[in-house]
Amino acid sequence: MPRETQRARAARAVEVFDRLGRAMPEAHIELDHRSPYELLVAVILAAQCTDKRVNLVTPALFARFPDAPALASARKPELERLIRSCGFFRAKARALKGMASALVADHGGQVPISRAALAALPGVGNKTAGVVAVHVGGDPAFPVDTHVRRLSRRLGFSRSLDPDRIEEDLQALVPPERWASGHQLLVWHGRRTCFARKPACERCVVADLCPRVGVANRG
Repeated sequence: MPRETQRARAARAVEVFDRLGRAMPEAHIELDHRSPYELLVAVILAAQCTDKRVNLVTPALFARFPDAPALASARKPELERLIRSCGFFRAKARALKGMASALVADHGGQVPISRAALAALPGVGNKTAGVVAVHVGGDPAFPVDTHVRRLSRRLGFSRSLDPDRIEEDLQALVPPERWASGHQLLVWHGRRTCFARKPACERCVVADLCPRVGVANRG
């Protein structure tokens, strides 16, 4: 079988996102939030944790610490108690306090919209910065979480295991105005159909466009 050209791969990617968009027009970030501050906190908590669990934790957390100055001054034992069920609560408490302190010291307590400024905050990695940036009207990005990473490889959009390289590969396939929606569609498809262990290929709307790289039992 001939190797797929970049042009053909880009055309296939556009069709994949078109179909996923028609199948899931309601796709959106599933972390409950009312402000950029709440979104940033929720995305930090969502590392190695489900959005559902984070959404159970954040109402009490935001009631107690409604903004960056309040979170920066939080006592660590109280903060750890409030986020304990999200897992890795000690590390996440340090990240939250460090992030909030930097917001107060360097940004007047407000969440910046540029990805570089977000990524420079303590406890905020490149993926988290990308997710927040695309939802607060900041820099265009195609953040790579575990679902995007898995689907990008299965769909043959990237051969890399490195999230930054995968993002570059995805960005080369579709125009910037489709990066944010593309990210969200891959997340939703990964959670609802293209599961890690046993993808439901029989009901996948892009099955005929997918080489299913790394999926066992192709027959």
